[in-house]
Amino acid sequence: MDKRTFLQTTATLATALLLGACDAAPEPDQPLAEPSRAPTHRILLVASSPSTATTPDAQGWPLGAWIAELTHPYYALVDAGYEVELVSTAGGDVFIDPYSDPRHESGYSAEDESSLSFLTTEATASLLVGTRSIEEVDPEDYDAIVIAGGQAPMYTYRADETLQELIRTFYESGRPTAALCHGVASLVDVQTSDGDYLVEGKRLTGFSLAEDMAVVEALGGVEVFEWYVQPTLEERGARYVDGGMWADFAVADGNLITGQQQYSGASVARLVLEALGEG
Repeated sequence: MDKRTFLQTTATLATALLLGACDAAPEPDQPLAEPSRAPTHRILLVASSPSTATTPDAQGWPLGAWIAELTHPYYALVDAGYEVELVSTAGGDVFIDPYSDPRHESGYSAEDESSLSFLTTEATASLLVGTRSIEEVDPEDYDAIVIAGGQAPMYTYRADETLQELIRTFYESGRPTAALCHGVASLVDVQTSDGDYLVEGKRLTGFSLAEDMAVVEALGGVEVFEWYVQPTLEERGARYVDGGMWADFAVADGNLITGQQQYSGASVARLVLEALGEG
């Protein structure tokens, strides 16, 4: 499949994604841990740096972050009075998946007004340029971490030891530790100080296998990823749940907060704020 066919076929998913949302946000299964540090009213928002697909079907395709997964939580957290710093795994400019840009010719994300505002406002659009890398981050400067997804995270997050350490630090200190959509790839191999997988026994969500397979079908059988988050998290002992196809769904289990797909960012942010005592 060439890239033009890719543009045409993936656009068919837009209606399902935009109309299938709901606002489920279940109560936490576990009590929230009490942080032992003074709050800073700052939140760390992590984006993936660019990557390329390595599967036989999509070899060399450029992959990036999904803008809604940055903008929706960003605005919800800023509106609640928090300072949000956007960083990326390797630093530098954040490459946005073209389909997530509301201005893209496919019209795939044309109704995403939050992202359109973010990208066309100089003060916010500039946040995507020259980001600090996660290696430069001091976790003590932030009250919570939110890890956004996209397609690139399926290649950049899982083996990133710096990101794993950040997640472990936030989680074990009792601070809200959140990821959404394919951003939950960052959780798969994180181990606690006891050597257990962080996700073992945890109730969580993320982009479902059914949704991933629907994308593959829309691409005419092309697989962009070498693995999928739902079955892999379940292999780690996670208690995966979702809200149905294309649902705006988020869940908290203690201070671990996860969202199902790209339009779950505001729901994730609401659970983060609740965990911070703002709900």
